[in-house]
Amino acid sequence: MKKINYLLFTLLAIVSPVIGFAQNSDIEMADTMRSNGKIFVVIGVIGIILLGILIFLLQIDKKVRILEKTAK
Repeated sequence: MKKINYLLFTLLAIVSPVIGFAQNSDIEMADTMRSNGKIFVVIGVIGIILLGILIFLLQIDKKVRILEKTAK
């Protein structure tokens, strides 16, 4: 449970500045993508990549924990 809280706090700390910065967007490309509806594709791809990295890190952590237990 402690690890999940740490993970959620880290995720919130990473995402919150990005959300704040996105509010003041004067970028033409973002406006164009928003009007075409392609921004959701970009957000989806970024989300899938981050989810893949998270799953990969959790699997490595699990394997390391098993190796640490067998080393003791």
